[in-house]
Amino acid sequence: MKSLAELEAIRKKTLDKVNLRKEREEGIRIVVGMATCGIAAGARPVLNSFMEEVAKRNLQNVIVTQTGCIGVCRLEPVVEVYVPGQEKVTYVKMTPEKAVQIVNEHIVNGNACIQYTIGAADK
Repeated sequence: MKSLAELEAIRKKTLDKVNLRKEREEGIRIVVGMATCGIAAGARPVLNSFMEEVAKRNLQNVIVTQTGCIGVCRLEPVVEVYVPGQEKVTYVKMTPEKAVQIVNEHIVNGNACIQYTIGAADK
């Protein structure tokens, strides 16, 4: 059994994480689908590539997270980019090299890489 002080410390740490998420809602979010289908298709190196490029460029307003299945397994790895005030952009059949390009073009310069989006994949 945990002491009351230990439980309070756990509570505070958890609340700090939740508050951090609320504050980060204003920034850009890169969400990588990391369900079994995504991992099997190569999502882990894609996630690592996004994290490395964001860190290398010291982009403070960008958070890279993971989620479960996004729902289009045939197009994995799938990545969604959320920029405040804009529509979500869904990238498909991602590679680590494409991830670097998306950070450079979409995140830094504001130009979505249309050729990698779900709309382009269905054509």
